[in-house]
Amino acid sequence: MRRKSKTKPVLPAKYLLLILTGICIASMLLSFTLNISGGPLHTAAGYVFIPMQNGINKIGTWFTQKAENLKNLSDVMAENEILKQQVNELTMKLTTTELERYELENLRELYELDQKYPSYEKVAANVIGKDSGNWFNTFTIDKGSNDGIEVNMNVMAGSGLVGKVTNVGDNYATVTAIINDTSKVSGTVVTTSDNLIVSGSLQRMNESMVIVFDSLNDRNDKVAVGDPVVTSHVSYDYQQGILIGYISSVEMDSNNLTKSGTITPAVDFEHIQEVLVILNKKQTVKD
Repeated sequence: MRRKSKTKPVLPAKYLLLILTGICIASMLLSFTLNISGGPLHTAAGYVFIPMQNGINKIGTWFTQKAENLKNLSDVMAENEILKQQVNELTMKLTTTELERYELENLRELYELDQKYPSYEKVAANVIGKDSGNWFNTFTIDKGSNDGIEVNMNVMAGSGLVGKVTNVGDNYATVTAIINDTSKVSGTVVTTSDNLIVSGSLQRMNESMVIVFDSLNDRNDKVAVGDPVVTSHVSYDYQQGILIGYISSVEMDSNNLTKSGTITPAVDFEHIQEVLVILNKKQTVKD
């Protein structure tokens, strides 16, 4: 039988790599030590190590750029958080300023209203509650009998008449507005001195933001749209001359003697925050 020839063991790759690496390192050391500037050894070293060095430089540059980008991103995120905090602070300041401006405007309106009726003693009050719905037809204020408020005292806001006090506690009072369905006010058309009866109507307020009037004796047809209407001197519960609103429509009744129509209130009954209560009650024959 033919014997199989034994093959010499091939040198493992890892050992071969170590040997080649050692040769390269030794060549580099010889080149730097002996200052070999030419020759095949220098050329071989250039072919081997220059690409390696370029690759290492590129890898180092890539990591450096990534590190700089991460640092820049971290700085941007920190700056963004600071800007967000500044925006929140400015938003809060702007909201506070708007509220203060709105309150200042309301107080200015109350002051002008107070100056418009200087002969009446008044006390200011804040609205603290209201019935459900869009309109301030019945609401509560934060002043009561402890502040001298009594039932039937007149209440004003904005540019004119709001209504009257209908219930009083020690430190609160209920106000029924002239737009309430139960409200009736004797009024006078300023331009003609003709009297009429103003009635509240929540339905008409919801439809076109007006209240109604009737019993107008306008025989000379002088009453026109836009004429102001104030409380009459013959009113039982309301002081004379307080602005109710403006004529928005007028038409002849079926009896051909009186007229009726609608009035746009002088007060914004959708937004009432502060009011003035007239402490002087109307003195009438009824009293």
